[in-house]
Amino acid sequence: MLRRSLIKAATLAAFVGAIGFSNAALAADKVNVQLDWVVRGNHAMFFVGKEKGFFAKNDIDVAEIRKGSGSPDAMRLVGNENADFGFGDLPTLAVARSQNVPVVALAAVNQQSPLGIISLAKTVKLAKPSDLKGLTIGIHPAGSTYIFFKGFLAANGLTEKDMTLNSVSPPYESYLLLGRVQTVVGYVDAEVPELEAKAGGPGSLSIMMGADYGWRAYGSGLFTSQAMIKDKPDVVRRFVKAYREAFDYVAAHPDEAAEITAKAAPGYAEKKDVLLAQINADIASTFNSPDTKEHGLGWMTKTQWEETLKTLTDQGVLKAALSADDVFTDAFLAKE
Repeated sequence: MLRRSLIKAATLAAFVGAIGFSNAALAADKVNVQLDWVVRGNHAMFFVGKEKGFFAKNDIDVAEIRKGSGSPDAMRLVGNENADFGFGDLPTLAVARSQNVPVVALAAVNQQSPLGIISLAKTVKLAKPSDLKGLTIGIHPAGSTYIFFKGFLAANGLTEKDMTLNSVSPPYESYLLLGRVQTVVGYVDAEVPELEAKAGGPGSLSIMMGADYGWRAYGSGLFTSQAMIKDKPDVVRRFVKAYREAFDYVAAHPDEAAEITAKAAPGYAEKKDVLLAQINADIASTFNSPDTKEHGLGWMTKTQWEETLKTLTDQGVLKAALSADDVFTDAFLAKE
């Protein structure tokens, strides 16, 4: 009788435990992520966070990671609550905020901008901004690259009349490789690895980084809507916590991060090497800063945001006045 009672008790406990586990699983908050463009190395945190269980551990279910059509569109989609979290160019986020798009930066993946101006070294060598005079520039007029380009010209005493602008659509590299333009604006952690692979390897490109010539601004990062922060602050807190855990893992294990991303993203099975080159480019030049060394990857400060906004305003990119508090929050960055 005692044995039968113990078995019944154990069975009941197991059943209750199973129900508890099921309820816990059902309690995970389902969210969608909107990327700025096709999958790149700096998107690895989302895929690694899913694969390694960082999101699940924080009761977050990332249901979709959606490819995008540019940072401005990603801002609008998240601002309109068509996605819960987004990834995109943070100076573009500031421009979006000045246009009343209700988005807020949560983490800066690129502590300095990875944007630059790129040419084929065998055709044009870029040593200083004035070297752009007279060249044909490939530019996408509706994207984050144009916001950067206008600021870069203003910072260096140049105007669009000093060169010929040709409107291009991504992928930009094809225009450069085919000789239709002499330079393109692109990301050192995105276009450069793919361009190098097609143009002849390391040394085949000439690159002039904006950060070296007056473009003092954050690069890309994680953001959400004002509505999410207001209505679901705990979801935002847990998402940012998981994201930063995944960020640490990507930086420490770039090869595995590239492999996970290549397997998870449709159509990327053969692109691990490019993804790895993109991640390594960021590790080498944009992930880290004095702030991240003290506070961890993704950290943002009011001081640096004020510098970013000043750069945008001084260079004529930002028309409406904004404060740092309008565009970012550090409330979710503190590690527990």
